[in-house]
Amino acid sequence: MTMPAAVAGAISGLVATAPMTAAMLALDRALPGNDREDLPPEQITEGIAERAGIRDDLPEPATKGVTAIGHFGYGAAAGALFGVTATRLPLPRALAGVAYALAVWSVSYLGWVPAARLMPPAHQQPARRNAIMIASHVVWGASMGIALSALAPPMACNSRAGSCWFQPRRS
Repeated sequence: MTMPAAVAGAISGLVATAPMTAAMLALDRALPGNDREDLPPEQITEGIAERAGIRDDLPEPATKGVTAIGHFGYGAAAGALFGVTATRLPLPRALAGVAYALAVWSVSYLGWVPAARLMPPAHQQPARRNAIMIASHVVWGASMGIALSALAPPMACNSRAGSCWFQPRRS
């Protein structure tokens, strides 16, 4: 049985979002109280809810739930792309995952998030906040690479069809 690369990547990205979130929360809790604020996934969710005109209608538990769904969904979507691109990087998958995660951080916090006016760009954020987010993305990338390696051994590609599938491990 074979698994499409995007599916294996999405599963890996989803799974890897759990240790990323744990790292993000632990590192944020280590900050002095006056340096703490809502973490970016919550800030992004609140910004989108504000734009949609529903921010005041969302109780705190609903905001937390929507934030988690959005964060894990984004991790899975970004993981799907990683699954497709992972074999094109001449690196071990955990290291490829870290490189990919740092690219996702850059594209997000220096690109689309500030462009959408959901948060200021990373260079306008406190250094400690950036350190937490970068470290969390490193955890996500390494975890995603490890998960992808466990889920999907080397790929077989059909260049004529432009598609790749992960081949099952043979005992």
